[in-house]
Amino acid sequence: MTTTALEAATTRIAPAPGGPVSPPPAEPLAPPRRAGALRRVLWPYVNTPLNALITLVCLALLVRVGVVAYDWLYARAVFVGDPQDCRAAAGACWPFVVTKLRFMVFGFYPYDEHWRPALSLTIFLATIGVSMVPRFWSRRLVWLWAGSIATMAVLMLGGVFGLAYVSTTRWGGLPLSFMLSFVGLAVGFVFGIVLALARMSSMPAIRIMAIVFIEVVRGVPLISILFMATVMLPLFMPDGVTIDKLLRAQVAIIIFAAAYIAETVRGGLQAIPKGQREACGSLGMTYFQAMRLVILPQALKIVIPPLVTIFIGFFQDTTLVTIIGLLDFLDTVRASMRDPDWQGIAVLEGYVFAGFVYFVFSYCMGAYSRWLERRLRTGHA
Repeated sequence: MTTTALEAATTRIAPAPGGPVSPPPAEPLAPPRRAGALRRVLWPYVNTPLNALITLVCLALLVRVGVVAYDWLYARAVFVGDPQDCRAAAGACWPFVVTKLRFMVFGFYPYDEHWRPALSLTIFLATIGVSMVPRFWSRRLVWLWAGSIATMAVLMLGGVFGLAYVSTTRWGGLPLSFMLSFVGLAVGFVFGIVLALARMSSMPAIRIMAIVFIEVVRGVPLISILFMATVMLPLFMPDGVTIDKLLRAQVAIIIFAAAYIAETVRGGLQAIPKGQREACGSLGMTYFQAMRLVILPQALKIVIPPLVTIFIGFFQDTTLVTIIGLLDFLDTVRASMRDPDWQGIAVLEGYVFAGFVYFVFSYCMGAYSRWLERRLRTGHA
């Protein structure tokens, strides 16, 4: 006598006398089908009709802009020639950039001495490159920077070792932009940390002084501080005592950068749980030991993205020093375009070149910050 399928299933799962009820064995499921790599990349852009329409419109605009840019930058551009050749061309005039390159980079620094700012710039970039490698992060890095800055000052200023003296009023171009921005940010970073700790201090006098300084500096634009450092500061100096204009601009940038960095670092300090400070106290650490070994390293990891944003912004804001008579990189580009031989011929080429230089260095800073975040595991993506 045969049994039905239901009876057979009931018989299979029937419990043994006195034993537990066991469920039927689960049948293995087929593995999910994985979409191809191309489909995974394209799907977010075309998963709905609206997304597909927006994607097509954006692609059409990009293609149109790309065609126009290629036509002006390369297809109709002049790569070799003089102003007359460029006057008759419908594209970019790249001989202008080649002819004025040294002036754009070094400004009014004596032409025969251009090897000095070039060597200084090489030393500066090499020092930055070494500083970006974590294996070299030690106290010896401070001595490396001190030696590099001293060497660059001797090369640029001269007056010793048989080098001709060159006044700071003749410094300009890319070396000046790098010095004002990176030295200002490096020193401002140290002062910013001190201001952030002072603003969170339990001593009212120190906290109030830090708050007043930060809020006053952040409440005015950089151009105002540059004017005050250049015009008003000499009025308070004794007769016969003057301070170099470049040094005054550098101090103004340091003060401005320190105020903004202080608020950013303070945000990172507030993100650290209070329990960690209490744990440091229970281990017998002093305030400075806890901050140096436990609290500050974690806070600085958290604020890497906003700090890099500040650094990029200040690197680009050094163009404001032109209002106090210093020729940074962008102003040397403008001065090149005012040359009577090229005036009215090369209108956009200089700005394209300057934009490319600023983009390269800004992108490198952003890429390094992303790499540093991944290395320190501060991101969540």
